[in-house]
Amino acid sequence: MIDIKLIQACKKQQRDAQRQVYELLARKLYYTCSRYLKKEEEIEEAMADAFYIIFTKIDQLKEELAFEGWAKKIAVNQCLMQLKKNVNFNLYLEDVSIKNQPLTDEMCELEEEDLLNLLNYLPDGCKTIFSLFVIEGFSHKDISEKLQISEGTSKSQLNVAKTKLKELVNQFYYQKVSN
Repeated sequence: MIDIKLIQACKKQQRDAQRQVYELLARKLYYTCSRYLKKEEEIEEAMADAFYIIFTKIDQLKEELAFEGWAKKIAVNQCLMQLKKNVNFNLYLEDVSIKNQPLTDEMCELEEEDLLNLLNYLPDGCKTIFSLFVIEGFSHKDISEKLQISEGTSKSQLNVAKTKLKELVNQFYYQKVSN
């Protein structure tokens, strides 16, 4: 958790405090952005925009204890703005091409990080909606408003994502157990 005094210093536009907050948050926000965006330059752009908003709108933060959640929400919104330009969330892909990779012993234990890496095999629309619903905790109503799609589309994309993830988990992690 970031010290409240540091946040207060950022509200006064103190550059050293902003640098410290950046250093404390950059890794977390990068990780958040990488769940939504694939290209490094898109992730970096979303982060730069997020930090710009964080530092220019920090005076709008009402509860300093909620700073990290507020900052994360800004980063997610920046990612969604980029995705809305490039992704058709109403498009359904029946089949996602998955390159077979050799199964290694360490792949038999499914970890949270492994599951998050499998999200990269999903179409962008499914991945985004899965992340918003499952990881960020948004409702289908919130997702539909943010992405300007119907709630039904959000629910359908989530179901596609879950189905594809199950297939990926079975293919990459459990095929060795069944052999």
